[in-house]
Amino acid sequence: MDTGEPTDPAPRFLGRLVPASFEHRVVTIPAGGARPYDAAEWRDAIVVVERGEIELEALDGQRQRFGCGALVWLDGVMLRWIRSGRGDEAVLVAVSRPPAGRDGVSARPGRRRP
Repeated sequence: MDTGEPTDPAPRFLGRLVPASFEHRVVTIPAGGARPYDAAEWRDAIVVVERGEIELEALDGQRQRFGCGALVWLDGVMLRWIRSGRGDEAVLVAVSRPPAGRDGVSARPGRRRP
């Protein structure tokens, strides 16, 4: 189940520990399941297919598959759905920089905290 919160006290991304200075989320899509694409959910995150396979469906209906170990960028793409592929559960790990530093200045270049 995706809670949007870190679930592992020692989160891993491509087999390595995620540094404490980064945020991470684990998203699980059940076998045969689909998740509507929400651009805000993937903002500024690099995503790895940690387990299984995903299929991305574009607004025009075109589809692309990515298997275990694939790195994908889902920020700002024109998608309709993210589906699990090949009948297995898919697990995605998204890693991003925190939205703002302690001083209120964003860690992301060119962005300030509102």
